[in-house]
Amino acid sequence: MPSSSTSPLHLALCCVTLLSLHFCAAVPTTKVGFGYRLVSIEENRNGGGLIGHLQLKRSTSAYGPDIPHLRLFVKHETKDRLRVHITDAEEGRWEVPYNLLPREHPPPSGSKASTTPFTASEYAGDELIFSYTSDPFTFVVKRKANGQTLFDSSCGTIVFKDQYLEISTHLPKTASLYGLGENTQPGGIRLRPSDPYTLYTTDISAINLNSDLYGSHPVYMDLRNEGGEAAAHAVLLLNSNGMDVLYTGTELTYKVIGGVLDFYFFAGPSPLAVVDQYTALIGRPAPMPYWALGFHQCRWGYKNLSVVEGVVEGYKKARIPLDVIWNDDDHMDAAKDFTLDPVNYPRPKLLDFLSRIHSQGMKYIVLIDPGIAVNSSYGVYQRGMAKDVFIKYEGKPYLAQVWPGPVYFPDYLNPNGVAWWVDEIARFHELVPVDGLWIDMNEASNFCTGKCELPANHSCPVPGSKTPWICCLDCKNITNTRWDEPPYKINASGSQAPLGSKTIATSATHYGGILEYNAHSLYGFSQAIATHEALQGLQGKRPFILSRSTFVGSGAYAAHWTGDNKGNWVNLRYSISTVLNFGLFGMPMVGSDICGFYPAPTEELCNRWIQLGAFYPFSRDHANFASPRQELYVWDSVAKSARNALGMRYKLLPYLYTLNYEAHTSGAPMARPVFFSFPNFTASYGLSTQFLLGSSVMVSPVLNKAKTKVKAMFPPGTWYNLFDMTKAVISKDERYITLDAPLNEINVHVYQNTILPMQRGGMISKEARATPFTLIVSFPLEPPKEMPEGACTWTTTSARR
Repeated sequence: MPSSSTSPLHLALCCVTLLSLHFCAAVPTTKVGFGYRLVSIEENRNGGGLIGHLQLKRSTSAYGPDIPHLRLFVKHETKDRLRVHITDAEEGRWEVPYNLLPREHPPPSGSKASTTPFTASEYAGDELIFSYTSDPFTFVVKRKANGQTLFDSSCGTIVFKDQYLEISTHLPKTASLYGLGENTQPGGIRLRPSDPYTLYTTDISAINLNSDLYGSHPVYMDLRNEGGEAAAHAVLLLNSNGMDVLYTGTELTYKVIGGVLDFYFFAGPSPLAVVDQYTALIGRPAPMPYWALGFHQCRWGYKNLSVVEGVVEGYKKARIPLDVIWNDDDHMDAAKDFTLDPVNYPRPKLLDFLSRIHSQGMKYIVLIDPGIAVNSSYGVYQRGMAKDVFIKYEGKPYLAQVWPGPVYFPDYLNPNGVAWWVDEIARFHELVPVDGLWIDMNEASNFCTGKCELPANHSCPVPGSKTPWICCLDCKNITNTRWDEPPYKINASGSQAPLGSKTIATSATHYGGILEYNAHSLYGFSQAIATHEALQGLQGKRPFILSRSTFVGSGAYAAHWTGDNKGNWVNLRYSISTVLNFGLFGMPMVGSDICGFYPAPTEELCNRWIQLGAFYPFSRDHANFASPRQELYVWDSVAKSARNALGMRYKLLPYLYTLNYEAHTSGAPMARPVFFSFPNFTASYGLSTQFLLGSSVMVSPVLNKAKTKVKAMFPPGTWYNLFDMTKAVISKDERYITLDAPLNEINVHVYQNTILPMQRGGMISKEARATPFTLIVSFPLEPPKEMPEGACTWTTTSARR
């Protein structure tokens, strides 16, 4: 389902490219702050770590008054993880709830901890060293092995106000940075200096470049190569408030509108070690059911069950693998969650259909949105009101509008709200035995803005409306609070949009008086946790949940897709960077809408997209109701490409399942940048047109129109063509090699010294699992004497089955 801002009309008219955007709000006319001095620092003898006290040097009025006294807590939590936590010394402040993201608590302010004076200038752990200066207070994090500086706050001033926090670090020009999402990065996976990086979960289409999108992941990986030796580390600022992150190439500055400075430093030094350490903190990626690694088909616009049955039959006739069939909101009664349309999806017929596909091993997933229709005859609404589970504004449930019309939003920070949600899912599962759930629109998306009321003079929703995304409530903007109009304007939606624009008002409140201003970017995360609890308790199996909005730790509960993309060649290319970024974020089960969500893709584009999409960790074709049908069997040529690429995917299911296990146990991304396996191959640091599945399977797709060859880069060694093992690429350096890529073929290669498990494939993963295994063992080849500089293709028999 599209976002409220990506209706077909909006997609056609309002896609904004933000490449030349600058942060006018980031350049105040007066000095924002003068920093702090360290007045004392002691070592905590009970739980370990350092406890320091900071005093403001001089106040300013820019962005509000400074907090005069801060409390510093520093601890080596593990041998390769360092935490630096700075907060108000006198008043409690908002932090990401510890029950949502379990982690160690700092010692409470004012506690009588047993301490001793700390007189050293450095605080060393096994891998990292924390050092500091007292006046002004700055700190440095260094690598113990070689003294390399990883983070240095002395290049800027620490500012700590109620609604504005600022801190900077110096970076060497040679550092390659990755992460800080979610956004669509036109320059590829490596962060570009001067591009905007704003983090605030927002329902705008992924076709908007360099803008805050559906998820908030304030973490970056820093990869450096000095003296021919690569070393990586990562930095997480665990904060759910909106922020701008300014990257100049030699400095990186955080400008955050609330919360605390809660930094975690991960020593690495390999990229794989970084994600291992990161996911050890935020939660290991959820293990996926085997069938989830198969191919998925969805469309917004399967208007009745007969259409869905025809899609399943179409795949079967075309001999294209299909494991999972999906419904967007078409199955619902008037777009209401946990209901069935009695005319188009009558329960007896739907149950019969599910019985038939389940007997074959296929699965069925449906969408649910968080907005609950305000309808006194609707049981879900009635039970929610009785249990008081909705987000409030001025003491009443906050009124918004989404697909069913007027809605209230459940509060997943409320224990009663979670229990109610778990119960509603159980009730729905009794109605329809779905195999997974798709939670969408959970940034949260709202078709209206501000304080709204039910209209007195017209219907809402408008009967028969063709534009249900147009606000029909009576609304007025909320501008009288500092939460709705904070002193610093982050670059929301790429245009400094009000924080409450097309979402929940930021002065609305959650359970316990928690402000939406603080918790906004946690909404999808908290919904995923509640949904995971429901499905796990209900089925006793690994849940499958697909979530659009994500936060730090979401990967422990859900998969992700990259949202509303466009069926064109640049979006095909952009998808690779976003998929790779989510691997860094601890969400390895990720993919983009194959062939594009909107508008109509060309036949050639869909050929190339299924070839790439067959190797996304999460592989799904999905489209908008206004687009022509684009199932893979619609075109004969696309069906041929699908049989070829998906045929290989289904043979590789044992390998993909192994990667899923590795992700769950160590955080290792399923789809990885090439530098993960070849960190000293510096030419790959910005490579965003190829990627690895696991450690050694290289995917090199065609990403441009009217091309039957592709230029690909291979780290030195022997790379065997997985479709024809008698062909190999022997690479000596970083030069590109041109490979043949006819319309129906994609280049996938396996690296030397690999043992690759495969089976014989099938139309469904259940069928493929029952076939005999094959092991591919790939040996390095000696390059021929007449081999040219760079690389060559070669015919060989040195890969063995």
